Order: sequence, then C-alpha cells, then structure tokens
Amino acid sequence: MDIRKVKKLIELLEESSLTEMEIVEGEESVRLSRGGSFGQHLMQQGPPVSQPMAAAPAPSQPVAAESGAPAEAAIPEGEVVRAPMVGTFYASPSPDAGPFVSMGQKVTEGETMCIIEAMKMFNQIEADVSGTVVAVLVENGQPVEFDQALFVIR
Repeated sequence: MDIRKVKKLIELLEESSLTEMEIVEGEESVRLSRGGSFGQHLMQQGPPVSQPMAAAPAPSQPVAAESGAPAEAAIPEGEVVRAPMVGTFYASPSPDAGPFVSMGQKVTEGETMCIIEAMKMFNQIEADVSGTVVAVLVENGQPVEFDQALFVIR
C-alpha cells in the first residue's frame, strides 16, 4: 500500500470521531487505531471486501452486553479472551456445524474459538493461551462490543 494513502488515512482518522479503521486492498491491509492495539491476530475467512472501515468505541470501562451477559465481576478467574471489535459472535463455522469450543474443552494457543462478523468480514478469534475453557460468556448470534469478555481459559 502506498505510503501517501496511509498518511491520508491517518489524517482522516485524526479528523473524524472514529477510534479505529481498517482498509483492505487485495492482500494488503492496514489497521489504524487510537489509544492502544488489540494484540490479537485476526484471520479473514472468505473473500475480502474492497474497502471496509470499522469503527469501534473505546469504552473507559468494560461493557456488559445489554442482553444480560454477566457483569465483569461475575467472570470466573482465568485468562479472559475479549472481543477485538464490534460485531456478531458466532460459536460455529456454519449454522449446522458444532461450536469451535465448549465448556470444559481443552484449547491450545492459536486455536480458533469463535468468529466475529464485522461489516460482512468473518474474523476468526484465536486463543491467546493454552488451557481449559471454564466459561463461555456469549451466546451464538449475539452482538458483541469492543473488549467484551467472550471466554475464560484456565
């Protein structure tokens, strides 16, 4: 991607109220974010969209979903896997397939745990650590917020 395009994108981000944007052109992509990074490697499944832009608010405190997800205080002890973006949570690769992971299942670092759909892009969310899934905090098809707790691994 041309450096002039990247500089222009930075200017657009600074002039707008967006906290994050991602541009994909063919196999090249750039993600710009204010106030920190996700530290999460996202993989795309399916054909790329020409120029998606995702805006995610950066909450000052963790957000519990409106649909009654457990509050942060009720999350079991362990390593929390959080949503790196706003989107729709999918526990399985297709409606008729079983979930990627379930309670009590052992996972290894880098293993796909779920998919978050954002702007018609399906992003695989991977385990940061190896261990046993002790909590699944989101239901299939539920909208998720940036930094929302999805799973707990111990």
